[in-house]
Amino acid sequence: MSDLAYQKCLSPDCAATYSVDEPLTGCPKCGALLDVTYDWDRLPVPKSLREIEARWGRRNEPLEFSGVWRFRQLLPFAPDNKIVTIGEGQTILQDARSVAAYAGMNPGKLFLQHEGLNPSGSFKDNGMTAAMTHAHMTGAKHAACASTGNTSASLAIYASSTRQFKVIVFVGSGKIAYGKLSQALDYGAHTLQIQGDFDDAMLQVQAVCKESKIYLCNSLNPFRLEGQKAIIFRILESLRWEVPDWIVVPGGNLGNSSSFGKALLELKQLGLIPRLPRLAIINAQGANTLYQLYEEHGLRWNGGRFDQPLIDKFYVELEASGAKADTLATAIQINRPVNLTKALRSLDACDGVVREVTDQEILDAKAQVGAGGFGCEPASAASVAGTKRLRAEGVIAPSDRVVCILTGHQLKDPDATVGYHSGHDPKLQQMLHAHGVHAMPYANAPLGVPNQLDQILKAIRDSGR
Repeated sequence: MSDLAYQKCLSPDCAATYSVDEPLTGCPKCGALLDVTYDWDRLPVPKSLREIEARWGRRNEPLEFSGVWRFRQLLPFAPDNKIVTIGEGQTILQDARSVAAYAGMNPGKLFLQHEGLNPSGSFKDNGMTAAMTHAHMTGAKHAACASTGNTSASLAIYASSTRQFKVIVFVGSGKIAYGKLSQALDYGAHTLQIQGDFDDAMLQVQAVCKESKIYLCNSLNPFRLEGQKAIIFRILESLRWEVPDWIVVPGGNLGNSSSFGKALLELKQLGLIPRLPRLAIINAQGANTLYQLYEEHGLRWNGGRFDQPLIDKFYVELEASGAKADTLATAIQINRPVNLTKALRSLDACDGVVREVTDQEILDAKAQVGAGGFGCEPASAASVAGTKRLRAEGVIAPSDRVVCILTGHQLKDPDATVGYHSGHDPKLQQMLHAHGVHAMPYANAPLGVPNQLDQILKAIRDSGR
């Protein structure tokens, strides 16, 4: 076992360690989640985060061009010759003044981190490059994932771009946006639609991977989360290495919130940042497991000795009721988040809060993000809707500096966008109404005009443009 990088059980009562050469998704001894852990005292870490900026000057080199691997001193589990990259992480942090006004924030205090600008159109590429790198290290030739859409698209694009892996993706029947399904199909992934939802697909892909020795690429995989730490590094880089007051992130399988907490704890441990920001995780109301457990039932990290019987009881009651996750924000339509316990650690470290928002709030916020110049998929807008709610509660101050994570591109789920703005398609309107979206206060509906120049000019004048 390498004594510089290894896998470690999250349970303080077990704390077993394993080589990074082993493709594990849980502790073989106790079943708890695993962390990728480093002996930082013996690794060549940067003396300051500004040292990393010099790498961008060598962006003609693939590893320095990558918005993940130019930070590889902060996720040093792989030798350079094993790294799998397709140029991920070329994302931006936008000072979103119109969105700040919508959320009740002061000008220049709300920023949007646009992870939809990754090659597959979502934040998943940050983690997939690390998972594929680890798969390459272990000699894997087949990989699989369960997905609400974005994970399957990301895994498929890495497989098709590198030609190193054959992949199988599991999706729930009728629970995936066509914009995402089209990517998995176009990139050549072998796609299985399970008669069930994401949670059903997640159970099946774990069983298949265990039985067939296939490399699992969901965020149970600790190396996936190592790559997602780079989102935090890029946010800090964009803010000239100053720590924001808040990071607000949508909560689905809770991989981002888990990896963010780990990244921030490590940066603080290494003396590279002076303090931790606060963390807000935002559930959709129709998929609000973390909100219920954390805010309503008082579940806490408790030094790693969290109340497992409370979690088990919650899931038993959920199963007995037959409740399924149901939200237009399909990317976070998950009832059984696999990284629940790691998210508890992040909330504990970052003095965090959890909120739920309705689909109406999500689509209204989404319209405001789009009007500000960059579109996003519905799940992304949960971060803005959550910021607006926390601002109204007085939890976030108008002068706080807030970063909202936009997890996926607008074209991932165009039906919700067209349905909100156009108001003409009965099927799309029915879909919105079924999820409690009845008002479209920020709709930008197309206007039908006769094919006559004078009528077109009149319509333009009447619109005030």
